[in-house]
Amino acid sequence: MSTKIKSLKKLESTINSRIKTFKNYFGFTTDSNGDPDISYNRITLLSTLAFIVFGLWLFSVFHGDFIKFNENQRSTTFGFAFLVLAGLLFVFKAFYFIYIAYRYFKYKPIASVSNNELPTVTIIVPAYNEGKQVWDTLMSLAESDYPKEKMQLLAIDDGSLDDTWDWMLDAKKRLGDRVEILKQPKNKGKRHALYRGFNLGTGDIFVTVDSDSIVKEDTLRNLVSPFVIDEDCGAVAGNIRVLNNKREMLPKMLDVSFVMSFEFVRSAESSLNSVLCTPGALAAYRSTAVYACLPEWINQTFMGQPSDIGEDRAMTNMILKQGKHVLFQRNAVAYTNVPEEYTGLYKMFIRWGRSNVRENIAMSKYVFSNFRKGNKFGSRLLFISQSTRILMSYPFVLFMLFFVLTHPFLFLGSTLLTILITSTFSVAFYSHRYEIKESVWAYSYSILYTFGLFWITPYAIATASRRGWLTRGLAEKR
Repeated sequence: MSTKIKSLKKLESTINSRIKTFKNYFGFTTDSNGDPDISYNRITLLSTLAFIVFGLWLFSVFHGDFIKFNENQRSTTFGFAFLVLAGLLFVFKAFYFIYIAYRYFKYKPIASVSNNELPTVTIIVPAYNEGKQVWDTLMSLAESDYPKEKMQLLAIDDGSLDDTWDWMLDAKKRLGDRVEILKQPKNKGKRHALYRGFNLGTGDIFVTVDSDSIVKEDTLRNLVSPFVIDEDCGAVAGNIRVLNNKREMLPKMLDVSFVMSFEFVRSAESSLNSVLCTPGALAAYRSTAVYACLPEWINQTFMGQPSDIGEDRAMTNMILKQGKHVLFQRNAVAYTNVPEEYTGLYKMFIRWGRSNVRENIAMSKYVFSNFRKGNKFGSRLLFISQSTRILMSYPFVLFMLFFVLTHPFLFLGSTLLTILITSTFSVAFYSHRYEIKESVWAYSYSILYTFGLFWITPYAIATASRRGWLTRGLAEKR
């Protein structure tokens, strides 16, 4: 009898274990109290793959309609012109991708120089409604492997309405003279907080760090070493990874996107000495280059309105205009928080979109001139690529809507096939650099962007003159 009971208990244990494995695999877990806690991450990934497979099936079914659609387009003047334009754009994008991939393989981060060679730095941390996160940021900076006598750390509260100032006071209490805390009399925006720091800074290099970013121990020394090696270096972009990517879906998607944006695209741009944007989360600037454009930067306007967004892209643009090199350091890593909800995400993208429109217009005024010594082909190609993306946003949306109305299933199938092809490169790149299990979020992100954020660029163009941060206190990184 006892043997049968033991066998039944063993069988029950095995069944429960299999059920638990099944639930965990599909995202159904329990919290510390044993209550149901449904995690939709794995379900989302499985749904993404199922959606793509469905799209491939649709494309195979309607492939004949696709051929017929192209033939019909060739038979009309407008359709033929559109196909020619689409073909030229495809050829340009293919050439651009191959060129960027080639430049990526040419890139190598600059190794840290010795302590004696390291320049003096002023680190500026502007903060607004960050709470304890600003304390974590200041602690991580203070623990950097950088000569303490060469560091000036400034934390500026931009009129926060929460307990940010209290956490700054606590950081001051712990760090003493190693940090100086300042408080703006009222909220004036990140640009003005940085401006105050630039005017108070004494370092040869200015480092700007967002108040919700955590740096690695060797980040600062790696970030500023290019200024020692390259006398023409005016600015350096740090490598930004996502801090809050442990549970929520959007941060996981954005982490894959950030790796592509920084470790692939900015690596290529750096090999051309032309990184187009140094991120607000972590960037460094030669003080003389900052002072050369500081009045123009703080008084920048667009269509008669003061510019209170895109301060990072604007500073980068003005330093490039001086003929300086702008580089990227893959070995200078900062982890930062990003939006976890769709509302915060699209507001962040709108702000970036408006800034890109403004700064591309500004860049067009000098990029085809003799603005610096040496080869300028790479800088101009980067500008043309970004401008093309902006200019073609309206035709793309109109064509997409036409395609949806006339051939909805063909549109869905061809779009998902395109997502599979283009996103597989992101998956492969992220897998090579980090973890394969996280890389598949590239597919989910592409689907989200294609179907849920396609309207961002056209809207940003139409509202480029609008002011406002849209969201303050939310983590938003370029």
